[in-house]
Amino acid sequence: MRWWDIEPVLELEKDLFPEDAWSRGMFWSDLAHARGPDATRRYVVAVETTADGERIVGYAGLAAAGTGSDSGFAAVGDIQTIAVARGHWGTGLGGRLLTELLRAATAFECAEVMLECRIDNVRAQKLYERFGFEAIGFRRGYYQPGNVDALVMKLTDPSTSVPTPVQGTQETENNG
Repeated sequence: MRWWDIEPVLELEKDLFPEDAWSRGMFWSDLAHARGPDATRRYVVAVETTADGERIVGYAGLAAAGTGSDSGFAAVGDIQTIAVARGHWGTGLGGRLLTELLRAATAFECAEVMLECRIDNVRAQKLYERFGFEAIGFRRGYYQPGNVDALVMKLTDPSTSVPTPVQGTQETENNG
């Protein structure tokens, strides 16, 4: 994801999460930490090409804290967001975005990856479970202003959950 992706991402964000959508400033802040040798964030977009041009149909972001060499503490990844346009639900796009985040967590040397998921978002919970995430707790009233609880999930050793590409296929990525 690059700065010029923020406006179309915001449109999708507001459509999918009308009550608790991220602000423009939140995306700008995270993208400020996504480039260069000291990067601690990884944000990606999924782009659909049509006869009318291109449009963003999904996005995802991960933040990493610590490193494998920081006083014996292992880095921890935190999935900040994953979103897929409604017309692409059930196509595997969410899994591809999650795979990219887990690859980034592995590159950041994260020993584990954490996330919060709306308690009423069963579709997302099932996706995370397929990748090996386990529920470890709740955050009461985490999503505001709707006062919706979050299910806290954890994946230990993300490098073991990243599927390897099937021989004869090619994975592509569009980072803007």
